[in-house]
Amino acid sequence: VGHCHSDIVKAAHEQNELLNTNSRYLHDNLVDYADRLSKTLPEKLCIFYFLNSGSEANDLALRLARQYTKHEDVIVLDHAYHGHLTSLIDISPYKFRNLEGQKEWVHVAPVPDTYRGLYREDHEDSGAAYADEVKNLIEHAHKRGRKIAAFFVESLPSVGGQIIPPAGYFQKVAEHVHKAGGVFIADEIQVGFGRVGKHFWAFQLQGDFIPDIVTMGKPIGNGHPLACVATTKEIAEAFAATGVEYFNTFGGNPVSCAIGLAVLDVIEKEHLQAHATEVGNFLMKILKEQQVKHPIIGDVRGCGLFIGVDLIK
Repeated sequence: VGHCHSDIVKAAHEQNELLNTNSRYLHDNLVDYADRLSKTLPEKLCIFYFLNSGSEANDLALRLARQYTKHEDVIVLDHAYHGHLTSLIDISPYKFRNLEGQKEWVHVAPVPDTYRGLYREDHEDSGAAYADEVKNLIEHAHKRGRKIAAFFVESLPSVGGQIIPPAGYFQKVAEHVHKAGGVFIADEIQVGFGRVGKHFWAFQLQGDFIPDIVTMGKPIGNGHPLACVATTKEIAEAFAATGVEYFNTFGGNPVSCAIGLAVLDVIEKEHLQAHATEVGNFLMKILKEQQVKHPIIGDVRGCGLFIGVDLIK
């Protein structure tokens, strides 16, 4: 919502003057914020865990998936990056290819890129074709005695090149993953909170589709350390059944939640979703005008204020 937004600074300052404590102490801000956030999401995503960073959120999502499915393996997209913790470097080809390499429990699917990828714009159903690549990975994993815990994906792959997955891709992938006993995790850390304009969450661009777990970070606190994992009652209950309760000293503290509430207020009050759509459309228009003039611009793609320009030789 912009650097040093006065509403955010005020919310942080006022709560700081009253109380800031760890989340073992009950505070209304936590409940009020979870309630507000729930109104932006599909009804079945109704359990919230609050944390300090996107990396923490993705690490917890991985734990939730494994506890719920009792499986270990994870499918990710090529070039993906999901965070800096050890568990997340392991599922980030963007990182692990330059470090210790691919673990046996990690399976890498091709990026659903219709410009440079395996199946392009002229393919009759690129969404289904890319989803079949995931299905093939699952079958290959099963032959090796592996079991899939999760398909872990950014709703719009960012580090992988500002990719807009083809229509129907998520639904078909979810079908294959669920059939294998796994869950679908949507990483909204870079692309959530209205950035895509027409929807509050980027996974909604795929139409009638609901992930099993959604992770949030970055814009959730406008630069303040705040993150969240949203999931279903079934997954949360399986996680709680271990008897090892989830606890995070600073996750969901009163100041962070006050800031989170203020961010949602500003997004609504200043019509920032509509703003992302309008400015994004204008930017796409002038970039496409440049594309006509300059052969080096191979592709211009995006949605709202998530835009990629592909430069070619």
